[in-house]
Amino acid sequence: MKAVACLAVGRLKTPYWVQAGEQYVKLIGRFVRFERMEVKDAPGHLATERRIDLEGAALAAKLGPKDRILGLDARGRSFSSEAFATALEEWLEDPVRRPCFVLGGAYGLSETIRSGSDQLISLGAMTLPHELARVVLFEQIYRALTILRKTGYHH
Repeated sequence: MKAVACLAVGRLKTPYWVQAGEQYVKLIGRFVRFERMEVKDAPGHLATERRIDLEGAALAAKLGPKDRILGLDARGRSFSSEAFATALEEWLEDPVRRPCFVLGGAYGLSETIRSGSDQLISLGAMTLPHELARVVLFEQIYRALTILRKTGYHH
């Protein structure tokens, strides 16, 4: 079974985001193996740049050489749902590398992760709370898989 990964700073904490995230993880699991990995948020008392750097180092330590790094960043490429499905299909067809979506913490991705990404992806021009962004990503992965399988979820 093909695999997709999601690596994020922090964990879903708010009960309704946890519930929504778990629902999409279950749905995604019908189509691909979905691996979720998390690293701890940097301490809140640190300066913003230091937090970003520490979180970036923790993310980098979890990434493997076979990961196609897809960094979520406001400066990234925006996709329609159909275009995202097409891109996901291409990433899944790679026999060597698995797509790995990487989400930074409250202040985004470090420059190291951003510059090391195979592609930067934007969920839109508006700023989203971190937990919501993760659930939106999960929903879009599920939607893309249903588009590819023509299940009728996407109209």
